Amino acid sequence: MAWFSLNQDGNPTDSQDYTLLTSTPSGCSGNDQICAVQATADSNSFPQLTTALKDEMINALHNRTASPNVELKIAL
Repeated sequence: MAWFSLNQDGNPTDSQDYTLLTSTPSGCSGNDQICAVQATADSNSFPQLTTALKDEMINALHNRTASPNVELKIAL
């Protein structure tokens, strides 16, 4: 699995709105918006946004707490 950063103004449920990272994300601290996700890369180096990962994203936002595969940031 790899980390992917959500592009600025990107849709967190659109895999093409993410950029593959070469390391664990940094600068993601907060509780309001998706910043990065950890997922398996598809053949085009986009994350595979499975139902389980989408559920984890919803839970992270609802609880306002990052999870093992979802990093959050403070909304600007």
